Amino acid sequence: MARRRRPPRSGALAELPPLKILSQIAALQGLYYASALVLMLFTALVVGIRFSLDLVFGWDTVRGDTTQGWLMGFIWILDGGLLMAVAIVVLIGRSKLVLDFALSLHAIHLVVVTLYSGQLPRHTAWWFSMALASAVAVAMGTWGCRYRQLQPISFGGGGTASMAGGSGGENGGDTGEGGIDGDEEQGFSRGRGRGRGRDGAGEYEMANMDSEAPR
Repeated sequence: MARRRRPPRSGALAELPPLKILSQIAALQGLYYASALVLMLFTALVVGIRFSLDLVFGWDTVRGDTTQGWLMGFIWILDGGLLMAVAIVVLIGRSKLVLDFALSLHAIHLVVVTLYSGQLPRHTAWWFSMALASAVAVAMGTWGCRYRQLQPISFGGGGTASMAGGSGGENGGDTGEGGIDGDEEQGFSRGRGRGRGRDGAGEYEMANMDSEAPR
């Protein structure tokens, strides 16, 4: 007897095609380095330091014994935390995938930094900045995706309401039992109970008609 295959975890990466996963990771990584380049260039111009690619792809500038090192660490937290959280909400939009993409983003950055500098980062400040940036990206990205998913969806109920109002108006124009039933079905009976007049003036009752109608 063949065993039933267990369905994949809801929101798992296995549900997405590989090419889509790679394209989303590449887009996030490109935005990560593009925003880092802009922030580092702006900071270098304001502070008056020499700009180089070591600020983006290196780890030596992020250190805890200088003011410049603290500033570089703050920029990485701003870039890898807040800005990447916004990018994940826009590009991914699924709260169960935020952790995977955020950690993959910073893991790839670790590989790039190691290959560029030729050795693993040795400054504790660099590791602390990357860990804090990952935590901020996961927390803010998860909150943003859940907030986006919980937004009410409008299906355009104006047409339905107008149709109900129109049919109610037509039923209100008829007399007899059809008009009364139409009022009750369309929700025109208001007040404290059924059988109340449409204008709210008072209640009404149906009188029994004689079996023989006058000729």
